[in-house]
Amino acid sequence: MAVKISRKIVGYEVVKPQAAPSTPPPREEADASAEKVVAMQPLLQRPEELEGSTYKIKTPLSEHALYITINDVVSHPGTPQAHRRPFEIFINSKNMENFAWIVALTRVISAIFRKGGDVTFLAEELRSVFDPRGGYYKPGGKYMPSLVAEIGECIEKHLMKIGMIQPPEPSRELVAKREQAREQGLAGSSQCPKCAQLSVVRLEGCDTCLECGYSKCG
Repeated sequence: MAVKISRKIVGYEVVKPQAAPSTPPPREEADASAEKVVAMQPLLQRPEELEGSTYKIKTPLSEHALYITINDVVSHPGTPQAHRRPFEIFINSKNMENFAWIVALTRVISAIFRKGGDVTFLAEELRSVFDPRGGYYKPGGKYMPSLVAEIGECIEKHLMKIGMIQPPEPSRELVAKREQAREQGLAGSSQCPKCAQLSVVRLEGCDTCLECGYSKCG
């Protein structure tokens, strides 16, 4: 809107606009904002005594074995929600070649354990680590792509033991193939291109893996 000035201008002053008075947001918006706030779960406190299990890993990469100790803590003790969950991990060996990265790995894993929440993803992540120099076969013909992958398998075994991971159940078709191979006296003789295990046998004229069910015939 235009304003007509009828007097002579003898001075001027710059006036800053006044800040609008702050008003609290509507209750609906405040409630919506409160729902978006994510509360971080506090770190678990270490009790004086913990129960755990120690696992031995022997690989052809070293003459000395690795001993993996995983200690558990009981969450919500004395309630219907009480359950065991891993709290910390230690890896010891006489072989000091990999000392630095093993210490780093145990500290990171222990920190994730103490943070709480779902930690089952750790096993899958570690098992997918491949050594560029090549993996090795465990006694019985099971292939391990790296030492880190075997540590991941050890963690998965422990999580199954305390009930955080349910062991996978083989399909009826795979169970039938294993039974057929047992009756015919067949044993794994070649490596599976899918799971890399020495568990491929010849069944009904087709190469079939008794570990994962892979078959060239579909």
